[in-house]
Amino acid sequence: MKIVFKIVFVLFSMGNAMAQYTVPLDTSYTSQSAFLKAQKKYPAVELVTLKERSKVNEQRDIVYKIIEGRALHLDAFSKSQKTIKPAIILVHGGGWKSGNRTMLQPLAQQLAEKGWVSFTVEYRLSLEAQFPEGIKDVKSAVKYVRKNAEDFGVDASKMAVLGCSSGAQMASLIAATNGNSEFDDVDYLPEISSNVEALINIDGILAFHHPISEEGTLASEWLGGTYQERPEIWHQASALSHVSRNTTPSLFIKSDFDRFQAGREEFVAVLKQNNIYYEVKSIHNAPHTFWLFQPWFDEVLECVDQFLKTVFSNN
Repeated sequence: MKIVFKIVFVLFSMGNAMAQYTVPLDTSYTSQSAFLKAQKKYPAVELVTLKERSKVNEQRDIVYKIIEGRALHLDAFSKSQKTIKPAIILVHGGGWKSGNRTMLQPLAQQLAEKGWVSFTVEYRLSLEAQFPEGIKDVKSAVKYVRKNAEDFGVDASKMAVLGCSSGAQMASLIAATNGNSEFDDVDYLPEISSNVEALINIDGILAFHHPISEEGTLASEWLGGTYQERPEIWHQASALSHVSRNTTPSLFIKSDFDRFQAGREEFVAVLKQNNIYYEVKSIHNAPHTFWLFQPWFDEVLECVDQFLKTVFSNN
């Protein structure tokens, strides 16, 4: 059953309320709901949670942008270190409608343990804002991190975007549209680039309208209509429509479910044509949400770590 709440944010300045913003929230997709679903087929599955004892520094609820009274937040995870490191922006899934950034905090924490500076990002979902606003939000988060790179211990020239499921679709579009102002909030930090230098797609589609795609209601809600009603938007929102010689090195971590691979082979073909480095890793006999659980989490973590070491070779 889908449950929709409304959260009211009140922003204060010098003790006075500046603005009030009501956020519609769909809580149907959480780590716990995904766990209960996965457990039915995989009884031994274990949900990965944040480590209580970790040498990772955490900064929570950082406001990276305020838009029309709405505060958007990110969380930062890093190890104490004197040298600057590449950054990873993590984008949660949930059918563009549900889910939240806390779902990827365990992955961000353990990536930080390996030396990467990781950020879990909040963005506006389809109940609040349709495409391309969520894309603009994540690109704005990239700008914010890049602007504050010194404070975060980040190498501003080495930033990766990682997404899971619908978040992977978004991450792929972000990586494929480097330099395309159509997907940027041009009024937000206009002097800062939103480009990324690497992509990690974890079981996310590259094309909405495709022979093996099964996207329907959730995609329609985010894209503002069905394919029959808005074919140009379904095309525009697909990373496959934008992949080019300017696309970043890419890692695809895939399940056995064909529907989540829509457009990947064609996307990879363009990377090959342009001699852009890529990897495809398969996770077999696992639920679609495998990145949340053991025994698959460690393999995902290792794949991401090794890929980033290859791409950012002087890390």
